[in-house]
Amino acid sequence: MNSQQNPQRSPIRYDLLNWFRGLCMGAADIVPGVSGGTIALLLGHYERLVTAISHVDARLLRLLRTRRWRAAAEYLDLRFLIALALGIGTGIVALASLMHYLLEHHLPGTYAVFSGLVLASAMLVARRMHGWNSRRMLLLAVGALLAWRLCSLTPMHTPLTPWTAFLAAMVAICAMILPGISGAFVLLLLGVYHPVTELIKGLPHGEVTLEGGVLIVLFATGCATGLLLFSRLLRWLLEHRHDATLAVLIGLMLGSLYRIWPFQMATPETASLPFKQRAFEHHWPADGGEALQLVGLAVIAGVATYALEKIAERFAPELQSN
Repeated sequence: MNSQQNPQRSPIRYDLLNWFRGLCMGAADIVPGVSGGTIALLLGHYERLVTAISHVDARLLRLLRTRRWRAAAEYLDLRFLIALALGIGTGIVALASLMHYLLEHHLPGTYAVFSGLVLASAMLVARRMHGWNSRRMLLLAVGALLAWRLCSLTPMHTPLTPWTAFLAAMVAICAMILPGISGAFVLLLLGVYHPVTELIKGLPHGEVTLEGGVLIVLFATGCATGLLLFSRLLRWLLEHRHDATLAVLIGLMLGSLYRIWPFQMATPETASLPFKQRAFEHHWPADGGEALQLVGLAVIAGVATYALEKIAERFAPELQSN
């Protein structure tokens, strides 16, 4: 695991690097089936992010209670988290319209590019392991099977109540920090995605009832609870079962490729609905030319991913620990 850095002494270029990392995570989170955790693993800050989140604990509270602000900021890796959060917000806001257009009008090509990115990312993460054995291969298969099963489930229809809002948020936020599993997709599977997004959309316009406000607060509380609890588990696993954990994470990334299979189309019943409400079915390509184009896009995305990794190793190897 990367050693804890001193965020207060990080040069501005590291702040920009972490902002860019967040930008890429925000862009990925917009795409159904792609997790920001996948991008975090690829860009080398996943373990640092999990560690920083897990540091919201009793020690941090003691530092805050005694007004040791600098020590608290360093313990939390606050500068890193702020730069990353700003990048995620920028990515979601700035690229949401572009990604919506690409998914609406160029779905096969967009999914092909992200398939290449995810596949190359899984291979790059596999290089960080210290070797493979039958146990790790089994864990990879379990992770892939779990992700595939989740991606192939039929969405439920669940009423949004205070209890379901809290529990759904806990589950979805755990998925959001796992590579290969989209938190938004988990909400969709649980049947609460559309009710939650409708509530959130009304916030900027003040269109929220007392009941809706309570649901939003409980949803946010569920997110915070799940994130704090799960980040501790992930941190322990990465510290004590590093290669086994990476094997499962790689499996999750590979299994999620089912969700972003380039050859899929909306069902006739949902084709006229907004994109996020459509149901898709997979098919084999009938046009060999189109298939070659999409495979080519996936290969280009994979090669570009490897090239970025090599550039980072060649010109800025120290960035991997900052």
